[in-house]
Amino acid sequence: MRESQLEEKLKKYLTYVIQQGASDLHLSVGDYPIIRLDGDLYRLDKEMMVTKDDMETLSGVILNEMQIKKFKEERSVDFSLTVESGDRFRANMYYQKENISLALRYIPKKIRPLQELGMPDYLYQFMEKTQGLLLVTGPTGHGKSTTLAALVDYLNTNKRYHIVTIEDPIEYLHKSKQSLVNQREIFDDAVSFHGALKSAFREDVDVILLGEMRDLDTISTAVTAAETGHLILATLHTNDSIQTIDRIVDIFPAHQQNQIRAQLASVLLGIVSQRLLKKIGGGRVPAVEILIKNIAVENLIRQNQAHQIGNVIDTSLDEGMISINRSLARLVKQGLVDVKDAETYATDVNAFRMSLESEQL
Repeated sequence: MRESQLEEKLKKYLTYVIQQGASDLHLSVGDYPIIRLDGDLYRLDKEMMVTKDDMETLSGVILNEMQIKKFKEERSVDFSLTVESGDRFRANMYYQKENISLALRYIPKKIRPLQELGMPDYLYQFMEKTQGLLLVTGPTGHGKSTTLAALVDYLNTNKRYHIVTIEDPIEYLHKSKQSLVNQREIFDDAVSFHGALKSAFREDVDVILLGEMRDLDTISTAVTAAETGHLILATLHTNDSIQTIDRIVDIFPAHQQNQIRAQLASVLLGIVSQRLLKKIGGGRVPAVEILIKNIAVENLIRQNQAHQIGNVIDTSLDEGMISINRSLARLVKQGLVDVKDAETYATDVNAFRMSLESEQL
């Protein structure tokens, strides 16, 4: 198929994703184009199957020279794609079985506030802090970037800050309002997360959004930045607050772990862990665990007792905390999600069932 025909086909598929309210498009050799809608995959079996020639030609059409070089060297590449309507997609092109595949995630143009996302308004209170570390965690594709975009937009609208985002690739686009927002994309604007984060110290920055804390150097620098008067927003691919704290500590050598516990106990503002579940009647709805650092949480982190933090969350509803299991139970009681779907996302099925039976949801 000619390059122009392939481009038109891709535009058609991406337009369909937007029109249907889908989240993702997948193109793999020997299969039909596939979209993800409300968490499930659907084949567009009225379209032609994707061929090897299609994908090889397409790679030359949508990747620039630097991306092609990286793709050949690393066998995968992250990038963003903008269509004529101005809608954007986060993309990953990769090899599987010696064939090229492409996954594209839709990034809505409109940045929605927390209330529209079904997220607790309480999260805006974290944005009233001038320094510290807020972590938004959860599996890939469960709305972390969308939540962070809402928080950055709140700051951009209400504060006079210099905000720098460091992403791979840039997802939501922020136009400066009250604040100045600069967005840096790994590979195009910076070599690495760690390098871009170190550079931010010399850029008169107030708030830093880290698309991902991937390695020891980045985590260490992020914690230091939070200690030295910056508000840091970042993501991790972890399931809950306890696992998040353990992951951060465990990435450090044993002889440094007491030090990082002390630092983390000092700078942590809170941890937001979220899942997107299929909503009864269509769409998706978030279940959210919220940990807010208080004296009890700070002491447990310092004393290497993070496994007891779940007890603090369960007994601190009046402070705004909630466990993922209780959040799931609330969604079931509100008639928003099916109990079987909720159970699949529970970190403790027994705790979920106890919450479901409780009258104090």
